[in-house]
Amino acid sequence: MLTGVEPFVEFSNIQKTYDGESLVVKNLNLQVSKGEFLTMLGPSGSGKTTSLMMLAGFEAPTHGRITLDRQPIDKLPPHKRNIGMVFQNYALFPHMTIEENLAFPLKVRKMGRADIEGRVRRGLERVRLEGLGKRKPGQLSGGQQQRVALARALVFDPKLVLMDEPLGALDKQLREQMQFEIKHLHAQLGVTVIYVTHDQEEALTMSDRIAVFNQGVIQQLASPTELYEKPQNSFVAQFIGENNQLKGNVVELAGAACKVSTPCGKLIHARAVNVEGVGKPTTLSVRPERIALNPKPGSLHNIIEARVEELVYLGDHRRIRVRVYDNNEFVLKLLNVDQSVPLSSGMTVNIGWNEEDCLALDVA
Repeated sequence: MLTGVEPFVEFSNIQKTYDGESLVVKNLNLQVSKGEFLTMLGPSGSGKTTSLMMLAGFEAPTHGRITLDRQPIDKLPPHKRNIGMVFQNYALFPHMTIEENLAFPLKVRKMGRADIEGRVRRGLERVRLEGLGKRKPGQLSGGQQQRVALARALVFDPKLVLMDEPLGALDKQLREQMQFEIKHLHAQLGVTVIYVTHDQEEALTMSDRIAVFNQGVIQQLASPTELYEKPQNSFVAQFIGENNQLKGNVVELAGAACKVSTPCGKLIHARAVNVEGVGKPTTLSVRPERIALNPKPGSLHNIIEARVEELVYLGDHRRIRVRVYDNNEFVLKLLNVDQSVPLSSGMTVNIGWNEEDCLALDVA
């Protein structure tokens, strides 16, 4: 929920079912502020795209209300909602030139010729495609076509821009480049953006806030930093970034701290984030970059023995997969600033981490 800010987009008790029995979206309550870049993130079938399509007007809610700028839009057809859309497959008209594609939504709105020409020119300048207006989409690269789709979504100054997996068809390098271009355009224009993706790295890079969806429910809504550093449940911890998990039982609970027994009999010190109480099972979560290799005895709250299973060289760091407690695998990330640490598969090492870097969460 937003505090002290009038919501620009609001989903109120939204439900969606296609068969009358199972809910694809379950009691969605979400507020987006004006000028915000909010990402709906989640695996396939989690309800994020359905939520976006209901906002766009391509799907109708089974229950609940959606408002845009304080006005209910549930009964409005898509073309009357003043919303720009960007799709993964670009959705450009192949028989039209780039200028004609950009001009199309302006002609539909019956704007004057001079206004249309000016807006089209400015639209091409925004996405750095000046001089390509006479070409057709088939004569452009995938990245250029996506820029055209973005320019067309912005050309009529919409109240809101929705983006559904817009970079999914691009290669990794171009996708990363377009992430920053979209982010910079958002900052420059101040337009409200709601973005759908299943790529957690993309969401972390671009968003003001992220709504993590699973099984039709928002699991957590927070800034990228908070989602990564303070996940509220095991699903979010596992879905956002790489994560190590250990099973155990809570044996001591003292405020925000707890101690957890593990299969090998060793107690692990952790932060109690989402636990039911003493005697209850929990899942411990530790990020790979928070784990130290061969720490000095007593320097960290938790130090355990592990066996090196695999070493992968990744340029700036080594990814080290180790086995602990016989049946649990842990991943460490060791920066390549110190090449003097000798490691080989099968070697026994100690690994460790601090209490504040270990989250006790719900059972995964």
